[in-house]
Amino acid sequence: MRRKTAKKRITLPDPKFNEIIVTKFVNNMMLSGKKNLAYNIFYDAIAIVDEKSEDTTGLDVWKKALANVTPAVEVKSRRVGGATFQIPQPVRENRKMAISMQWLIGYSRKRNEKTMSQRLAYEIIAAAKEEGAAFKKKEDTHRMAEANRAFSHFRF
Repeated sequence: MRRKTAKKRITLPDPKFNEIIVTKFVNNMMLSGKKNLAYNIFYDAIAIVDEKSEDTTGLDVWKKALANVTPAVEVKSRRVGGATFQIPQPVRENRKMAISMQWLIGYSRKRNEKTMSQRLAYEIIAAAKEEGAAFKKKEDTHRMAEANRAFSHFRF
């Protein structure tokens, strides 16, 4: 029998926007414990997004980008009778946010702009417009789940 499940740690909201989701995003973006640097990168990126978008605030564009990148289903490998099948499964709510944050940060790191805040800003703008690498990853994931829908009866 398993031991007790770990308690969820509470995440404090960020100092500027007072949003918990911003803190989680910054925690995902942080490297080597440099949280202050991660906050500066994020706030600079939001400022760039704010300049580029005319009618909405930078934070709203970022939230829209996160929502556009968030997957509804994912495929997981499962061995059945010696063969490995990609089985589509719905994604839990907290995992949805974690995946979308990882994709947004990961694909912004691979961009070619000069600074990380510029890379993040332009990836956010692209994701909000339903284009860019992170949005393409979501589309590919949904397409793969749709293609393997025939194996969904192997799900637990």
